[in-house]
Amino acid sequence: MEKASATSARAREHKGRRVFLFLQGPSSPIFRKIADRLEAHGHSCLRINLNVGDQIFWRRKGGFNYRGTAAGWPGYLETFIARHGVTDMLLLGEERPYHQAASKVAGRAGVSVAIVEMGYLRPDWLTLERDGMSSNSHFPDDPERILAAAGNIPEPDWRKRYSQTFLADASYDLLYNLPNVFFWFLFPHYRRHAIFHPLAEYAGWIRRLLGEKRRTAEAEATVATLLADDAPYFVYPLQLETDFQLRAHSPFHSQKDAISDVLASFAANAPQDARIVFKVHPLDNDLIPWRSLIEARAVALGLGGRVFYLDGGNLDALGEACAGMVTVNSTAGLHALKQGRPVKVLGAALFNIAGLTDQQPLDAFWTAPKAPDAELGIAMFRLLAASIQVRGNFYSRAGTDAGAEAIAQRLNENSLNEPGAFVDPPPRRRPVKRAKATSAA
Repeated sequence: MEKASATSARAREHKGRRVFLFLQGPSSPIFRKIADRLEAHGHSCLRINLNVGDQIFWRRKGGFNYRGTAAGWPGYLETFIARHGVTDMLLLGEERPYHQAASKVAGRAGVSVAIVEMGYLRPDWLTLERDGMSSNSHFPDDPERILAAAGNIPEPDWRKRYSQTFLADASYDLLYNLPNVFFWFLFPHYRRHAIFHPLAEYAGWIRRLLGEKRRTAEAEATVATLLADDAPYFVYPLQLETDFQLRAHSPFHSQKDAISDVLASFAANAPQDARIVFKVHPLDNDLIPWRSLIEARAVALGLGGRVFYLDGGNLDALGEACAGMVTVNSTAGLHALKQGRPVKVLGAALFNIAGLTDQQPLDAFWTAPKAPDAELGIAMFRLLAASIQVRGNFYSRAGTDAGAEAIAQRLNENSLNEPGAFVDPPPRRRPVKRAKATSAA
C-alpha cells in the first residue's frame, strides 16, 4: 500500500503542469502526436533520442540526444530528470535494456511511468498501463475483484473503427531502422534490443512476400480439411522470437523450447484421434525454419499425421471450432477466450486468471480442457477495455490521431488503470527460466 499511496500523492501533486519525458516509442508518429496534445493541456514534453530513428519520428521541440554508453545511461537519466523536473515517463517496450534501467531510475526519483504497447484487444486497440505489463502488470487477477470492478461498466463497442496496412507498417519500419544501420556512427554506442539485424529481417520478409500466395492457399486448404473432419484439434499460435512476452515473461529461452515441451506432452497424453495445429505469427520474418523444426520433432515423437503447420489462414475461424488453445502468452489466447474456447497458458499473461484460463497441468489439458466462465469472461473484457485499452493504432492517420487523443486525455487526468484495475504490489510473478530443450534445436 505504501507504493500506491506515494503514487496517489504524486498524482494529486501533479494535477497542474507536468513534465513528460518520452523515451523510445513505436516507429510511428503517435508519440509526437501525444506530445502535441499534452502540451495543449498545458504540460511540457521532452524526448531523449537514442538513435537516428528516434530523431526522425520526434521532429519537434524538446528533443535531446544521448550518445553515451549503456553503462552511463542511468546516471545521465538521473541528472536529466532532476535538471528538467520530470514528473512522468512514457515508453514502449518496458523490457528493452534502456527502458528497464530507466524504470528503475524513475522509481527512485518518484517519476510515474506509463507503458504504451499494441493492444490486447486487437486489431484497433492500444494498451496504456501504469508501471508495468505482463508479469509486472497491476491489473487484478482475482476473479471476485474483477467481477466487482466491472459491475457498472457497459459492454464496449467491439466494431472495428480504424484500419492500417502492412505497407504503412513496413514503410515506417524502414524509415526507422535503415537510418540506424547506415548512420550508426551518429550514435556509436547505441545497442539494439532486437535479436536479428534489420537487413536480415527485411531479406526474410521479401522471401515471405514472394511466397505469400502459395502459403495462403496451403493454409486455407489445411483449415478446410481440419474443419471438415470430426477429429478434435488444438491450436498453438507461434509468437515472434523477438517478442519480449516470450523473452522476459515466460520460462522459455526460445519458442523452440516451448514447442518441444508442447509436442512431448501432446504425444504422451492427448487422445489418439486428437491433432495439433501450429499457426505461424503473421509478422514472422522467416529467419527460423519453424516448419522443419516442428515436423522433425513430430516425427521423432511418432506423431505422423497428427501435427499440422499453418503459415497463413484465419486464426479466428480456426479457433472457433478447436478443442482448446495452448499458448505461451500470446494475445491470441484472448481471442480464444472471447470465443468461449479453453485456453492453457504456459508463461505469465495478464489474462491467465483462475476461472478464465485452464489452471490444470498441460498433461491434463489435452483430455479434459476447461472452458472459461462466461460471466467472468464478460467482466474481464469490459474491465480490460475500460481501464488499460484505448481505441487506435500505430500506423494510420486516423488510428494514431484517435490513439494519441485518448492516451493524452488519460495521462492528463491521471486515470491510468481506472476504474478499479490497479493492484499493488503486482499480483503476478515473473516465471523462472528453465533449462533449454536441446532436442528441439
